[in-house]
Amino acid sequence: MRKTESVNTSTIVLIVVAALLLIGVATLFVMKNRRRDQLEQGTSYPPLATGLETAPASPTTEQVEAPEEAGPESELTVPAIELPESVPSRMQRLRARLARSGGLGQSILGILSRGDLSPEDWEELEDTLLMADVGLEPTTHIMESLKTQTKVEGTRDPQRVREILSNELMTLIDPDIDRSLKTEPIRDADGVSHPAAILMVGVNGTGKTTTVGKLARLLVAEEKTVILGAADTFRAAAADQLATWGERVGVDVVRSDREGADPASVAFEAVKVGRERGSDVVVVDTAGRLQNKAGLMDELGKIKRVMERNAPVGEVLLVLDATTGQNGLQQAKVFAEVTGITGIVLTKLDGTAKGGIVIAVQRELGVPVKFVGLGEGVDDLAPFDPEGFVDALLGNAS
Repeated sequence: MRKTESVNTSTIVLIVVAALLLIGVATLFVMKNRRRDQLEQGTSYPPLATGLETAPASPTTEQVEAPEEAGPESELTVPAIELPESVPSRMQRLRARLARSGGLGQSILGILSRGDLSPEDWEELEDTLLMADVGLEPTTHIMESLKTQTKVEGTRDPQRVREILSNELMTLIDPDIDRSLKTEPIRDADGVSHPAAILMVGVNGTGKTTTVGKLARLLVAEEKTVILGAADTFRAAAADQLATWGERVGVDVVRSDREGADPASVAFEAVKVGRERGSDVVVVDTAGRLQNKAGLMDELGKIKRVMERNAPVGEVLLVLDATTGQNGLQQAKVFAEVTGITGIVLTKLDGTAKGGIVIAVQRELGVPVKFVGLGEGVDDLAPFDPEGFVDALLGNAS
């Protein structure tokens, strides 16, 4: 019985082995015929899977090319250097924007377009000038001149009133005052060249750090070599923000690697680096501070004194928010006493009816408005143009 079972088992094994051999022979025969057919037709086999995807030779628009593996020499990517807008181009563009921005200009135009001016119109014109922060004394002077000249000429023609008003505004703004920015290197008595040093000051929230970045772009557009100093060491993001502005136009930023560092030391180092590199201009940003904080204002004076150990500070620019009106004027007075302001930068002039601050701040401080900002664009900062400003206010901008 056991012998019969053993024979049956052996028979089954032999049958299975034979079947497997037949299957193997048949598979080899089929694969050999397929390979021969493919070779005859010029068809190649697909590549063997190796764990790496093969990039297509000509990817479609929907496919995203995988970046090449970065070697040791390609780990640092150099950001593209932007070419800032030229000064004449931005002045023309900002002049047109000022004319469209509303505020003082449109209010005055609305009154003058009514025809013969009634006593009520004259009163409204006076109120408009006062609300635009022209100031009480300048407004009184303007109104007296308007009424006197129109009475002498025997006219109430709106166009003639506009011409007289334009002349009066120009006189108050003073187109002959020097508004140039000192950007030429200075040589001392020993013949050593020092960069032109510019210190930027202002209260919190005026857009000071942004203005420093925009000023750097404007200087680069004038083919100046620039170094920026990040002396706002109280706000961690300020140095990073300034570095971003600098990278876009190829300007280096001197900053401290320690938060809360002495801002005077950073300013000193920035001027030193600028002198060693032979740079044309060094612009130093400072922390915003309230004008009624005596300690912080004293610190600002210290920063200026320390900077002057390396180079004379030729410009101290006060950044004012045009929307603050008379409050901005009070700020300007204190900063002028501490640092000796040489010029004003008016920001946000497009979003306010208080364009008269230009007249008030110049008349009060005897310091010219040198730059105006009329938007959030990177090149929305331009030298102040008195003629263009008055023309835009009165609707004469082209």
